[in-house]
Amino acid sequence: MTTQITETTTQPQRKTNPTITTYSQWRLFRNCRRSCEYRYIHGIVPLENDPNLAFGSLAHQCLEVWHRDRNLDLVLDHIDRSYPNRAQEPDQKKDWHLATSMMQGYAARYPAEEFEIIALEKTFEGDIRNPATGAASRTFRLAGKVDGIVRIKEENFLLENKTSSLLDASYLDRLWTDFQVTLYAYYVEKSLGIPIKGIIYNILVKARLQQGKGETEFEFEDRRASLAAKSKSGNSSAKRKLPESDEDFHKRLLDKYDEPTMFHREMLYLSRDQYTNLRAELWELTQAMKDAIRRGSFYQNTAYCFQYGRPCGYYPLCKSNGNPNILNNFYLRKEPHEELEIGPDALC
Repeated sequence: MTTQITETTTQPQRKTNPTITTYSQWRLFRNCRRSCEYRYIHGIVPLENDPNLAFGSLAHQCLEVWHRDRNLDLVLDHIDRSYPNRAQEPDQKKDWHLATSMMQGYAARYPAEEFEIIALEKTFEGDIRNPATGAASRTFRLAGKVDGIVRIKEENFLLENKTSSLLDASYLDRLWTDFQVTLYAYYVEKSLGIPIKGIIYNILVKARLQQGKGETEFEFEDRRASLAAKSKSGNSSAKRKLPESDEDFHKRLLDKYDEPTMFHREMLYLSRDQYTNLRAELWELTQAMKDAIRRGSFYQNTAYCFQYGRPCGYYPLCKSNGNPNILNNFYLRKEPHEELEIGPDALC
């Protein structure tokens, strides 16, 4: 914990009621305690959002609207309102094209469902218990929100929506290690009284197609000169490549989303042994967190600084050793657990 951060913030006071925690908090604590300290002890978040996370959040919102209302017009309207400046901002335009074509393709792929919707964006909260004694933690509780609860032939499953740039055997093999959803299944059973048989992973692949930008005048002249030099006549009839129109690009995207590999559903059944292991792991994390808070020691995991090929959102702050100028110009303060904000909780 850096001196500068300590001077501008205070440690939370001990409370009578247990503190609400989430999977996101425990995952971050497990991966890098320093990042967890910044986010969940000091309430510090980067000003710039990860674009991949932002798109994933939009996709979740769109799927909620679709599964609730089965009305594609409402989904497309939500996308339009999410990118109000797409005519001027290239990044918004790019994501608008991707989201629109993805959801149009999804609606075409799944016009009817094999499952019955029980709940969407359903929140839960429960005790974190010592697996050896059964005693509830007096310090922490766990809360979360599941994408959906669905029923197939009298059996209940969690519906977990995911977007991915790559869907291959390795990606699917990693699903069984999904700590979050298995943990959520246990707490849905305990707090909501809904027995969960397994998980349905609803995977939407992000198309990698890019809209053609065409050629600059210089690029065209250079290409034409090269072609002319190879021609026996010394001339070339080449024409300048113009930018791809929005209509043509959107058609290419729709054709891509007509391919069977762009959507996939994987069903995994849960084992009670998984619940036992996860309860034990979660309890160990709570004890480590209590110790870190008591000692004021949240160490940095440098192996996590460039996870997924990009710097952690807190990398500039760590690199500068908590420099106040970096803190004030590139970060803001927010309450934790934004994922628990209540939205349309559709029960059927």
